[in-house]
Amino acid sequence: MDPIGAWQELGFRVGFTGHSGHLRVEPLSTVERSNPLSSLPDFILPPAFPEETPESIKKYIEETYLSPGLDPDEFSPEKVGRQWEFDWFDRAEVPLEPSLPRTVVVPVWEPPFRRQNDVSEQGKWEPKSEEVDVSELMVGDEDSGSLPRTSGSAKEFVRGSINSRPFRPAGLDNSQTLNRILPEGASNGEWVHEILNGGPPQTIPPGFKQGLDLGAFKPYPCSWNVYKDASSLRSSSVEKLSELSLQFDDLFKKAWEDGVTREQEKDGHLSEVESVTLDAEVDKAEVSSSMHEDEFSLDEVLSTKSEGSKPLIDASSDGGRQQKEAWARCRGSKEIIDHFHELVPDMALQFPFELDAFQKEAIYYLEKGESVFVAAHTSAGKTVVAEYAFALASKHCTRAVYTAPIKTISNQKYRDFCGKFDVGLLTGDVTLRPEASCLIMTTEILRSMLYRGADIIRDIEWVIFDEVHYVNDAERGVVWEEVIIMLPRHINIILLSATVPNTVEFADWIGRTKQKEIRVTGTTKRPVPLEHCLFYSGELYKICESETFLPQGLKAAKDAFKKKHLTAVGGGSGRYSGTSAGHDGTQSQKRESAARLKHGSSFSKTSRGYQNNGNGQNNWELRRAEASMWLMLIKKLSKNSLLPVVIFCFSKNRCDKSADNMTGTDLTSSSEKSEIRVFCDKAFSRLKGSDRNLPQVVRVQNLLRRGIGVHHAGLLPIVKEVVEMLFCRGVIKVLFSTETFAMGVNAPARTVVFDTLRKFDGKEFRQLLPGEYTQMAGRAGRRGLDKIGTVVLMCRDEIPGDRDLKHVIVGSATRLESQFRLTYIMILHLLRVEELKVEDMLKRSFAEFHAQKKLPEMQELLKRKLNQPTKDIECIKGTPTIEEYYEAYSEAEKYSSEMSDAILQSPSAQQFLAPGRVIVLKSESANDHLLGMIVKAPSANYKQYIVLVLRPDLPSPVENAPSRGNMQDKPSDFNQGYFVLPKSKRGFGDEYLTSVSARRGTGAVNITLPHRGFVSGISYEVREVDSKEFQCICNTKMKISQVGLLEDVSNAVYSKTVQMLLDLKSDGNKYPPPLDPVKDLKLKNVKLVETYHKWTKLLEKMTLNQCHGCIKLEEHIKLAKEIQKHKQEVIDLQFKISDEALQQMPEFQGRIDVLKEIGCIDDDFVVQMKGRVACEMNSGEELICTECLFENQLDQLEPEEAVAIMSAFVFQQKNTSEPSLTTKLSEAKHKLNNTAVRLGQLQVQKGLPIDPEEYAQENLKFGLVEVVYEWAKGTPFADICELTDVPEGLIVRTIVRLDETCREFKNAAAIMGNSALCKKMEVASNAIKRDIVFAASLYITGV
Repeated sequence: MDPIGAWQELGFRVGFTGHSGHLRVEPLSTVERSNPLSSLPDFILPPAFPEETPESIKKYIEETYLSPGLDPDEFSPEKVGRQWEFDWFDRAEVPLEPSLPRTVVVPVWEPPFRRQNDVSEQGKWEPKSEEVDVSELMVGDEDSGSLPRTSGSAKEFVRGSINSRPFRPAGLDNSQTLNRILPEGASNGEWVHEILNGGPPQTIPPGFKQGLDLGAFKPYPCSWNVYKDASSLRSSSVEKLSELSLQFDDLFKKAWEDGVTREQEKDGHLSEVESVTLDAEVDKAEVSSSMHEDEFSLDEVLSTKSEGSKPLIDASSDGGRQQKEAWARCRGSKEIIDHFHELVPDMALQFPFELDAFQKEAIYYLEKGESVFVAAHTSAGKTVVAEYAFALASKHCTRAVYTAPIKTISNQKYRDFCGKFDVGLLTGDVTLRPEASCLIMTTEILRSMLYRGADIIRDIEWVIFDEVHYVNDAERGVVWEEVIIMLPRHINIILLSATVPNTVEFADWIGRTKQKEIRVTGTTKRPVPLEHCLFYSGELYKICESETFLPQGLKAAKDAFKKKHLTAVGGGSGRYSGTSAGHDGTQSQKRESAARLKHGSSFSKTSRGYQNNGNGQNNWELRRAEASMWLMLIKKLSKNSLLPVVIFCFSKNRCDKSADNMTGTDLTSSSEKSEIRVFCDKAFSRLKGSDRNLPQVVRVQNLLRRGIGVHHAGLLPIVKEVVEMLFCRGVIKVLFSTETFAMGVNAPARTVVFDTLRKFDGKEFRQLLPGEYTQMAGRAGRRGLDKIGTVVLMCRDEIPGDRDLKHVIVGSATRLESQFRLTYIMILHLLRVEELKVEDMLKRSFAEFHAQKKLPEMQELLKRKLNQPTKDIECIKGTPTIEEYYEAYSEAEKYSSEMSDAILQSPSAQQFLAPGRVIVLKSESANDHLLGMIVKAPSANYKQYIVLVLRPDLPSPVENAPSRGNMQDKPSDFNQGYFVLPKSKRGFGDEYLTSVSARRGTGAVNITLPHRGFVSGISYEVREVDSKEFQCICNTKMKISQVGLLEDVSNAVYSKTVQMLLDLKSDGNKYPPPLDPVKDLKLKNVKLVETYHKWTKLLEKMTLNQCHGCIKLEEHIKLAKEIQKHKQEVIDLQFKISDEALQQMPEFQGRIDVLKEIGCIDDDFVVQMKGRVACEMNSGEELICTECLFENQLDQLEPEEAVAIMSAFVFQQKNTSEPSLTTKLSEAKHKLNNTAVRLGQLQVQKGLPIDPEEYAQENLKFGLVEVVYEWAKGTPFADICELTDVPEGLIVRTIVRLDETCREFKNAAAIMGNSALCKKMEVASNAIKRDIVFAASLYITGV
């Protein structure tokens, strides 16, 4: 057979060989025939396999793998009826639980006002049902984070655990920081490239100190070849082998391809290149389209997921929710009030009275499941909203939480709600029925539950915040913000507050933070109107009624004061004070000084206090006058039927003294005395014998029998409760109280009396704020009993001014202001969970509300700035360096402004600013500075320096000649100095001078400033200049003729002077060197000298720049300024949008550094065991408590000594008597104080603005160490009260809080594994829990 041409020009022939006639291929020399058709073999066999196409491949896969069918061998017709010998169901791996259905049928809940009238036969409403997707019902199952969450143990159900993860706060669902943060190497592909290049794998996860041990798995170097086509991914050896190998189909390939024309073969290489390029573009487009498809599908998934949460969240994306302008809805609908019973036919709780308008609105919104903010005056009925929320929780089988800022409110609300609802109480020392559906607790307890991930949070439907205006409290206001931010999205919020100016703003912040609408309602109308009076000299003068100030009442009081004062001085002129009480007059100042010294003394020590004040006649007369005034007031009020009355005194000591002065007053009847006696006997019967005879208990009982009560923080808790309950019964007619009574007790009176309008706030004496006055005045007027409430202001030595009275009585209340601050325990709790970031907490605080509200606008503005086309500077000198020049120019200007005032105003610089001194002036065009010289120093006639400046930027007179006309005809039209006469026409006086004129000048200036001229080929100017315009003082001083320049106005002198200035620039330097700041100016400020050197170097750098002196310099500088301004605006916007712009971000960085330094967290921000211990410390300063434990400072102390030292963490009063301590306690006190000072110094090193000594004093107060030590040893309460001047009530409060501290230290010891300390804390807790200190509350147990 003839040879034929084959692939790669390899010649071969095909023949038969062997007995079976196998086909054989024999390679031959390549011989190309002229006719391609003649090279075909004599016969053509069909291909061994048909050509594969996408359709054939798809059909094969469907028939083989996708089409169901039976095994033809096992299920053949011959084997019909066969029975298998094994059980298929035993062999099949059937899951034990059925798979979840895709859809379920659920009932549809409708509000009562939307339900149809048809009901069932039993008269009950039957809800409709609908089929919903299971995924919609699972919305919110990730509230605890991105990882699955398991329920904790039963004992941790209410309080939570430090090992539990908090629930995801509402409003953080779409936060970018919630996504899992991957290391940079995993995000940008560096780890993958390392493995592909034969590097080691990453075996240590982020945050871990050790990783996986992969044994012999070591890096193996290898090389990778990258091909542009997937079909080329074959090694070179395989390619070579394939070139030499031959497939059967290849035998005839060349023959079919030879039918193509020669031209196509010629252009084959080009077409191949084009096809490769086209394929690459197609691949790129396919990748891009696939990416878009993936993004689209992802968006669909996210949008589908967010649709399930639409009832709770209006917008699923961050951008969408920011488009909402306002989250607070404050427009009340009249339709709700008119048709309330139709809209809410089936109320969860019926009230025996007609509801007010704001109450109906609030209840309607609660029925719709919305959050509500109720702002109304005291006693307006805000509690109705809280009661209805409790009723809804009971109806829905959920839970409601009522939080209050003060423990007294919690106890009182527990008593009020106990008979109506299933109520439990959670405070620091009491836990009653935590399984109840309605829980009353302090705000700190709720915060702890949120941080510790208590499982009870799942069941809560409503959280009620009472006294929300307490957010303004500097110490505890941050707790409200933390709780509001940390609440999960399934919890609705009810806020009850007094009237404040920015209610809508605060509600808008909450709505924006929680991503839910807040309905704002309330009323400014008081249920009982108030009238305000001044009490002076036994008479009442009405000064305000129905929120309207009455100036005639104030005028009558002033006339009475003036008349009495004139009579007292025998008709003299007298002195009248129109200012507020305490501003003028020595008596007011003495009272304030005395009050400051005696602030905080206890009731039981009042007699001793009088002895300390002196035994003189003046003191006795002062007491008699004070008692007489109170008796006069009580008689006046009793005569006008204005009792009972609450008298607010802003000092515990003053309350006790005022009550003690009313020795002969008896305001109760015999039946009331009997009621008081029986009540007190029952209440105090729970005390043991010695405690019943405490001086405070006996004294208060004597006062109560006469209808007089005292209420302040210095009283024992049980005594305070007795006073509160008797006042609510109406048997106490006069109650002397501090302002805590207005905040913590719901006990209105007929009249409220203010002892003074000034108070001591712990730092200074100041006037009452309008909000404080309104809070206390709101206790006047009992709803349903009084038609009007009376508020009385006591006037002793002067009448307050009308301006101060208007501000306090009818002034605007205090705005709600953010008191948010970072604490270490907050940072540690948030660092425990990866999904929660401290930055998110800072962003969502009330302090950052306005900045975050403007964030979408700034993002849009930044986007527009970045999309603006950039301007280019085209330089004729090559590569433009104008940006470098402008940068140096701007920096030089900054340095110049910093040091110009300091240098030029210094005495050393003034002596150099003499006539003849060469200086550099700032240029008006900001392009170049001007060289000049001082001609005359400031004088009486000229307050500024007169300088001669070279002005190369001014046009020469030749250029302006045509516009000036004939110069010889009008010589008077030209200013002197514009031209110089030829030498032949000059006079003797005009000749160039070789020396300075010897004639003594008169100091006159015979030129009009500014004076301009042109000599020596350059323009000059003489003008007045302030020293602030000096750019530089040069080290050159020339001899000049002041007479020739200013008096004679000689052209020769000007020419000579200008030429000398030009000679200074002839050596190549634009300016003479400046004065050395150290050698010449004698500057001693190191920073100023360094700045001076930087500035001079910049000037030299600008001179060497190629842009210096360019004709387009001014144009390019303006353009560079615009470009730089645009860049700076972009940088500023990026900074404002970033986390670095947060107000407390620097403090956060400092606190993080402190936590790293002491070992609470590591470098990867992972909380260590020390940090977990710090999370347990809620009562005292967490860092000091933690360091105390880890330094084992309590190990060498007995339980009584340990608990005594721990009292320094919870005791709060600053000024106390010095305790007498044992040697062991003194050493422990010294060691603990040193630890606090050391921590304070560490915080100062990290940039926190604190004083170490003050930090230690604020957080450690050792005033009750001796008292607690004796109490733990078993000393009776009456005996320990004699050891200190601290009031009995504060002693009890400290010991009660100390019990909670012992529990915290016990839990911390368990985390540390210190069993000895754990046992010691348990013993210490049992030692202090006894007798009157831990007597049960009357509100809880009843009387």
